Amino acid sequence: MTTWIEISATNLKHNIQTFKKIIGEKTILAPAVKGNAYGHGLEICAKIMIKAGTDFLSVFSVEDLERVRKINTKIPILILGYVKLNELKKAITLNPNFVVWNTETLENLGQIAKEQKKEIFIHLKLETGNHRYGIDPENIDKYLKLFRKYPNLKLAGLASHFANVEDTTDHSYAEQQLQKFTNFCDLIEQKGFKVKLKHLSNSAAATLWKKAHFNLVRTGILNYGLWPSQEVFKTINLKPVMTWKTIISQIREIPENEYIGYGCTYKTTRKTKMAVLPIGYYDGYDRKLSNKGCVLIKGKRAKILGRICMNVTMVDITDIKNVKLEDEAVLLGKQGTDEIPAEEMASWANTINYEITTRINEKIERIVV
Repeated sequence: MTTWIEISATNLKHNIQTFKKIIGEKTILAPAVKGNAYGHGLEICAKIMIKAGTDFLSVFSVEDLERVRKINTKIPILILGYVKLNELKKAITLNPNFVVWNTETLENLGQIAKEQKKEIFIHLKLETGNHRYGIDPENIDKYLKLFRKYPNLKLAGLASHFANVEDTTDHSYAEQQLQKFTNFCDLIEQKGFKVKLKHLSNSAAATLWKKAHFNLVRTGILNYGLWPSQEVFKTINLKPVMTWKTIISQIREIPENEYIGYGCTYKTTRKTKMAVLPIGYYDGYDRKLSNKGCVLIKGKRAKILGRICMNVTMVDITDIKNVKLEDEAVLLGKQGTDEIPAEEMASWANTINYEITTRINEKIERIVV
């Protein structure tokens, strides 16, 4: 094993319990483990979250649902993504709560519920201004008609999603969404449906906006100690969960005025001591970090030299003493007194921290520490 990821169980438990305190005992916490738990490892993180006392889990796909059910058969699971019509029967055997925004899905679920004489729990996705998946208010009667047609379909929840609560300090658009959601929920209840669960809040809203909690929150990136934006940065005490490591696989002396790597994009300006790392863009270490990023070796920053290759990255260790073959290099996380957070790596690659962690190759082993 030349590259691996360490997952801090202590930090993840701390983050989950912090959110439980923020939202209070009467509000359900439904952390998201979609995207392989934002790259951290779905099974590992789901186990830790359940032990930490989470009430629900949120997944994206039937595949995610299956993976969670292999480790826990009882915890309520909210499936946020689209389920193909021919996969609905398979999904039902795993007892999720479905988030629905198509009448075709609801009709098929109703027929299955009738055939199997089984209750199926539905959360309708209401359009409030994000304009991805959603149901417009003028179409709601089509959905409510199907609940009346199929009594075993249970309208368990109403959901929506903020478009812009974390990237700004101007929450006027989010205020509009909150009002639209409240009005939409009222409309449905006026039509004779008493709905138990209402949820709109993501990580940022769960942190910043108590009035948007309703009785369930779907926390995401903040579960993992990562920040959704500068506007939310360190507003609460959370701890990063992931440390990504590799080893040094060769140490070399490169003369002055020599090119390093594909495309000859870096030329040495002095005699350079270089370490070669067995990590590259196949592993999810973004090629856009070429000639920009750093790794930590002996607690010091070692700059990336030249282009990141498919399986190899070169770094400058000229000014770092006593470096040896197979010493650890930290790509993401702490070593010594320094740290490379996902937010900084994202800035080097001109992207967001979500992409940095979720694109890490799933084949890389995740280890609980």
